[in-house]
Amino acid sequence: MKTVIIGAGSAFGSRLSVDILSREPLNNATIGLCDINADKLKTVAAYVTKVIDSNHLSAQVIASPDRREVLRDADFVVIAVSIGGPAYFDEPYESEIGIPLKYGVRQTVGDTVGAGGVFRALRTGPELLAILDDINRLAPRAMILNYTNPMAILTWIINERSQVPAVGLCHSVQGTSKQLAGYIGAPYEEVGYWVAGINHMSWFLEFTHNRVDAYPRLRQAMLDAAVFAKDPIRFELLQNFGYFVTESSRHMSEYVPYFQHEPEKMDPHCQLKKGIKASRQAWFEDMGVKASQAESIKLIRSHEYASGIMEAMVTGIPMRFNGNVMNTGLVTNLPHGCCVEVPCMTDHEGVHPCAVGELPPQCAALCRSNVAVQELTVKAVLERDLDAAFHAVALDPATAAVLSLKQIRKMFDEMCAAEGDLLAAYRRPELVKVRQAA
Repeated sequence: MKTVIIGAGSAFGSRLSVDILSREPLNNATIGLCDINADKLKTVAAYVTKVIDSNHLSAQVIASPDRREVLRDADFVVIAVSIGGPAYFDEPYESEIGIPLKYGVRQTVGDTVGAGGVFRALRTGPELLAILDDINRLAPRAMILNYTNPMAILTWIINERSQVPAVGLCHSVQGTSKQLAGYIGAPYEEVGYWVAGINHMSWFLEFTHNRVDAYPRLRQAMLDAAVFAKDPIRFELLQNFGYFVTESSRHMSEYVPYFQHEPEKMDPHCQLKKGIKASRQAWFEDMGVKASQAESIKLIRSHEYASGIMEAMVTGIPMRFNGNVMNTGLVTNLPHGCCVEVPCMTDHEGVHPCAVGELPPQCAALCRSNVAVQELTVKAVLERDLDAAFHAVALDPATAAVLSLKQIRKMFDEMCAAEGDLLAAYRRPELVKVRQAA
């Protein structure tokens, strides 16, 4: 088996490599590492090689800053890239958060929807399409596992252009399920769940403890002020919409309009805050690699789904996970052809998404408000059309809760200027010409 990780200098490079090596059916794999940052690539490759040697495995590592040198005949391709700069600090990220904030639009993370998510997709899209061209040509039997945000938008784009199967992977479902077990005081291995929606806004349609509905216990738990304070946005949404959502309170606050006028709930979580920015920068520099620490060479598996999917496809032993796939009637009250996050099974034959049926109508409505932004951003990338990108930003629920259309247009134009050459592939908006003529 051959797995290639594009963006191996991210924390995913070392993390997923160790996950692969921790699984006996995969520990003789070839792991191809690619990153345009030569120093980070060298560090990760040396770390993974050390793990292999220290555990007496027969796997091998190949590494190159040129993806074409490692892609050929790959069975799996992981995409975990950040185009234009570090993912969560420095430029252009800080302008994607800071310019909207100047206009009064708060974004705690800005990597999913909103102006930040739209512009992240715009600068990532052209390079993603080039990556897909190389995969289509050099690895025609591969499966793509996407870890790059904005997850739903980019996975949608991948499925529009890729000639090989693809699924988007996130850790919010498994992470949140562990949090919920903690909130009700249940051992994690005893809880069950059925979750569906869109990435970063999926809903725990069922949450059980020993096969008994655990929602009453969760609602009772949130009456404890100390518990509520751990997850205030999500508990407030549970109070008002009846279901618990997958993404953290920090993320979720920016996907809906309700908290824009409550800065005390959003501002502590903003990525530009000094402490958060410093931790993100340290994470970027570390890459999850602490090769000098003896424990770092142990085969300790993370909660990421990727290696489990690989093992299931190699061995045929089924595995269930939540994945981001195209909506082919899987969620009947979300738009056909959008990207949904649903339970999936995987085996020798690939990934098999499960039909969910209808979401609760209030949950579906919240999802659809974000799907509209995603759809227009996909159009913007595929057609190189900044008019569609403006429409996406204008329809963002949080942005529209704060700004007039004139203000949104001014903010959008300023963000385009700040992105500079990162948007060189796009046609300038036709609407600009209309405004200038007027």
